Amino acid sequence: MSPSPLTLRLADLAATTRFAEDVALSLMPGDCLCLSGDLGAGKTTFARALIRAIADDPDLEVPSPTFTLVQSYELRLPVTHLDLYRLGHADELDELGLEDALLDGVALIEWPERALERLPQNPVEISFEGLDSKRAATINAGADFLDRFCRSRAVREFIDKAGLTGAERRHLQGDASSRTYETVRCEDRDPVILMNAPQRPDGPPIRDGLPYSQIAHLAEDVVPFVAIARWLRQQGFSAPKILAEDLDQGFLLVEYLGSEGLLDGRGAPVAERYQLAIDCLAALHGKTPPTTIPIVGAEHPVPAYDSRAMQIEVELLTDWYLPWRTGLPVPDADREDYLATWSALFSRLETAEKALVLRDYHSPNLIWRNNRQGFDRLGIIDFQDAMIGPSAYDVASLCQDARVTIEPELAEQLLARYIAARLDADRTFDVSAFREAYAIMAAQRAAKILGIFVRLDQRDGKPVYLRHLPRIESYIAQSLKHPALQPLRSWFTRVGIGETES
Repeated sequence: MSPSPLTLRLADLAATTRFAEDVALSLMPGDCLCLSGDLGAGKTTFARALIRAIADDPDLEVPSPTFTLVQSYELRLPVTHLDLYRLGHADELDELGLEDALLDGVALIEWPERALERLPQNPVEISFEGLDSKRAATINAGADFLDRFCRSRAVREFIDKAGLTGAERRHLQGDASSRTYETVRCEDRDPVILMNAPQRPDGPPIRDGLPYSQIAHLAEDVVPFVAIARWLRQQGFSAPKILAEDLDQGFLLVEYLGSEGLLDGRGAPVAERYQLAIDCLAALHGKTPPTTIPIVGAEHPVPAYDSRAMQIEVELLTDWYLPWRTGLPVPDADREDYLATWSALFSRLETAEKALVLRDYHSPNLIWRNNRQGFDRLGIIDFQDAMIGPSAYDVASLCQDARVTIEPELAEQLLARYIAARLDADRTFDVSAFREAYAIMAAQRAAKILGIFVRLDQRDGKPVYLRHLPRIESYIAQSLKHPALQPLRSWFTRVGIGETES
């Protein structure tokens, strides 16, 4: 059964603009929006507002395609705007490139009735009626789009309830998970960040009746983010303030920490900024990690980064990366040897120093705040998957940054700086044990990321991550040089990829 149409009242032009923003943040490649309605009912206002919202440019010129029939916009989400009023015959629609436009973008069609029989199946039909304060828009669409739009409208209601009525919403980014982020702007105040994190497990059960997300201890709601953010702030680190929260729906409004990162204008690491990041880690690892963090209305038990979680992560290499690289499945015997080798390495970590592991402590999640002092100069985000595990993990995450090449010389300087800071705070700090744990955790992280990035391409249609593979291959080759990893190095050579090419 098709879902019932949804009708919204639009009290004024501003309401139509906000409606367009809410629709813009619901769109995915392949969506075809068909607009209908009388003159003055709001079609033009809606179309222009939607395109400008996607472009994040309120002054973008959006001419009517009445005479050109089609106008294309190469934006974050490509938009093709068509006006079919002057279409001579429905067959002419093929020449306008609609089918190609929907492969990686969306289409916005006015006068769709001129070519109904040639439009894609299940379009999003939006009909406008009325004038001035009596305007209304009715959406008739499939359940998938309506679910997305209703989620977007729920975000709008959350923002309004938080006191930001009429705020401007703009896409900020999505990541490798189901989370998305928006910039929320109001006049006369600083922007804030909206985190939209719907509660959902990461796929079907794969082992012991559990999905991958639960075995690997990935956050399935926003409670961990709220808890870890508040704990970090209590310890003197610059995590964002939580300004408003709806734990049930998975909505957060958080402080905007800035946009400048650890890289220079050419995308190269700035040593001074990485040095502060390593100093923050040294200070964090000197603190007793929390096992449970209470927050209002909930409690977050911080999970342990146990061997089962580590193992399910390294299996991503044999499940995804190696078959992609070699073109062949990994033989069972090789897979068993691989897991046994890792099991032995994980047993060596049982006595390694434990700390709060933020898990993705690298350039995309660290913000440089030059106008601040001390640790407040480093904004820290994306820590909802934090666990208690080997302190070396986050050091490896920073020194072998997955998104930007850290040359071995800089990595060694950062390691030496970290070790010196730890020794300065505690002369009993075991340098040899730490360096072994660092090599193991760096290799473990690299193996996991190689698998994740291939999976993102093959399963999720996100090939952009493949460009990082050579860097990660180089990192794992460096880690395999440590004597403790000689059995793993031998396994890599035996399966035909040597020590991986840089």
